[in-house]
Amino acid sequence: MIFHSKNIKSKNNEAETKFITYFEDSKLEDLNLSLDNELLSKIKFTLDSEGFKCKNGELQNINLFRNESPKNIILIGIGKKEDFNLDKLRKNIAKAVKEAASLKSKSIDINIGNLVSLMNLDEITRTISESAVMAEYKFDKYKSDKKAKILEQFTIIYNLEDELESIDKGINEGIILGQANLLARELVNEPANILSPIELAQQAKKAGDESGFEVEIFDEASIKALNMQAFLEVAKASANPPRLIVMRYNGNPIKKDEIVGLVGKGLTYDTGGLSIKTTAGMVTMKSDMGGAAAVIGAMTAITKLKAKVNVVAVVASCENMISGNSYRPGDIIGSMGGKTIEVLNTDAEGRLTLVDAVNYIIEKEHATKVVDIATLTGAVISALGTTTTGVVSNNDFFYSRLEQASKICDEKVWRLPAFDEYKELIKSDVADLKNIGGPKAGTITAGLFIGEFVGENPWLHLDIAGTSWSEKDSGYESKGATGEGARLLYHLIKQLEK
Repeated sequence: MIFHSKNIKSKNNEAETKFITYFEDSKLEDLNLSLDNELLSKIKFTLDSEGFKCKNGELQNINLFRNESPKNIILIGIGKKEDFNLDKLRKNIAKAVKEAASLKSKSIDINIGNLVSLMNLDEITRTISESAVMAEYKFDKYKSDKKAKILEQFTIIYNLEDELESIDKGINEGIILGQANLLARELVNEPANILSPIELAQQAKKAGDESGFEVEIFDEASIKALNMQAFLEVAKASANPPRLIVMRYNGNPIKKDEIVGLVGKGLTYDTGGLSIKTTAGMVTMKSDMGGAAAVIGAMTAITKLKAKVNVVAVVASCENMISGNSYRPGDIIGSMGGKTIEVLNTDAEGRLTLVDAVNYIIEKEHATKVVDIATLTGAVISALGTTTTGVVSNNDFFYSRLEQASKICDEKVWRLPAFDEYKELIKSDVADLKNIGGPKAGTITAGLFIGEFVGENPWLHLDIAGTSWSEKDSGYESKGATGEGARLLYHLIKQLEK
């Protein structure tokens, strides 16, 4: 879809479908829609009827029954002005885009005149464009009867002569963020027989080549030379060899010693190992690299939008499979950081790969702040459902920046406690640590296990096990992968510019 901005005075390229956002207390004459009297009377009739109340999420299609454009007007109810926020706009635009697609519209326009007093122009246009990009997505590449996309053009109409720069800035940012989210979704949705660790590394390289960040890929021999023992223990049962993926972006050479490290869990398939999952539990385990997909997607946006922060992203990618070479419950294994680990459950494998990746990003890439993001625990779904990402952190300021980023993109986060008493649960009688803390506080102990390897560096652990996957289409999210984390990490990096 191609996006444009256009002054309301322009009469060129009339769209087939018009979107009109409408508050409960709006007056038609105040919207400055630049429509002829016939169209205005049809809108007024619809607004005066009992069927459309302008409630948030309510859509009303007005079919004009004519060949010339516009052919349809879609009224988008967004509730009361005092309750308005960007995510309501994001969800309602997505709903309207899907409705326009069902009407086989090739072009859409929206007049943002009644929104500009409520939010910054670049926020509004970013939100509209990213929503339109995300709403179009459907993972159908392996279906023989997939339908071609119909929507070709989306135009944002404005009536402010001197604000074109802000409008176009927002549109550009929204498109790039939407595409970053879709890249993450596409990677997660790929089946494990297609997306092996080697292929994930190649996809990261492709994203780097297209976006402008550096990518270095370490093979198995190089990983062994780095002494990444915990990572290799998880990887060794698979016929598909592991890969360590390192992505680098230098956005602030003046502060070259300040580096944000992003670490994404990259299990391209997880059987649970010898602590095997059920068949039903394995069906969606192609999604166990949702953290890796998020950091790859985020790196594309960070680079294209030229964030003024130095960022390194690392993915330790492998499969957790079963063979005569599998690591076992009861094994004591090493780690790059030198700590020994008692393995009590081979299905708690992601944290083993993450601790080596975290140690690498601090020791070798000199990251001064670290974020790890992972589909790590079922416990987070029990605690927070599929709406909210659980967070463990050792730094109040760093978490506050994440919280602010969350409010911008509405990828919800909630900080969990990290008291020292929880750390007692991961102490082992026979090694430095054990890889599970027992049946209680599973999300917290998993996060704190990783935290044992970050030292004094400010650190955030994001558990997206619940938020990275959706069982149904909803708003701008599609069934399957949600791409959670790609936009959130970008906005976190932007917060750190300040």
